[in-house]
Amino acid sequence: MLVITAGAMLHFQRLNEVIRETKEKEITVNDCLGQRYIGAGIGDKIITVNGTPGNALGAYLNGAQIFVNGNAQDATGDTMNAGKIVISGNGGDALGFAMRGGRIYTGGDAGYRVGIHMKAYQDNKPVVVIGGKVGSFLGEYQAGGIIIVLGLTENEKDVAGNFCGTGMHGGQIYLRTDKLPNLLPKQVKAEKLYGVSDPEIKDVIADYCRLYSLSEKEILDHTFYKLTPDTDNPYKQMYTNN
Repeated sequence: MLVITAGAMLHFQRLNEVIRETKEKEITVNDCLGQRYIGAGIGDKIITVNGTPGNALGAYLNGAQIFVNGNAQDATGDTMNAGKIVISGNGGDALGFAMRGGRIYTGGDAGYRVGIHMKAYQDNKPVVVIGGKVGSFLGEYQAGGIIIVLGLTENEKDVAGNFCGTGMHGGQIYLRTDKLPNLLPKQVKAEKLYGVSDPEIKDVIADYCRLYSLSEKEILDHTFYKLTPDTDNPYKQMYTNN
């Protein structure tokens, strides 16, 4: 196993060169202080990050696994193809941007535009699970995949911010909450669920609970709102006559 100490002096470009060039399959990055693009394009390694990674963690990830012990910042999981990213702390803005497969889990909250442009194709279905709460524009332009927000953190904010699902035309969003977020777009359909029965969603939550040592029953036995798009193309009349 290769162990890299990042600290304040190791430039992100050099860090990523070392990760790409090493023949070691398991890599640990300690004392991470905002280095960007960690794991970008990696397909055959397991990377553990201790500290606070910067933007675009796991961009174009293609089969690798990245475990993050700390906080993650903007664009985590950018166009991720496969693998799993596990964040003990909080995720930042644009987490899961354009994901096409794999999973991202956070133990804490996340920022704005989580899951923007998520896509799915055949068996490649991306999944994002946020243990806490998220900012506005959750699932913006979502075209596929699953987003689950559990609202487990202790704060007074709503489980999701404003404009949840803006431009959404595929996929599903599950919010563990007793009330819908503000300013829900008209093209988003909300279904109130008293507990979760969908086997696929239950399997994802069970996986999440194993990682974070949580009670699966306590999480599942709660009110959820399932959000899905109410139209295949919410913008079709803005650009052309159909």
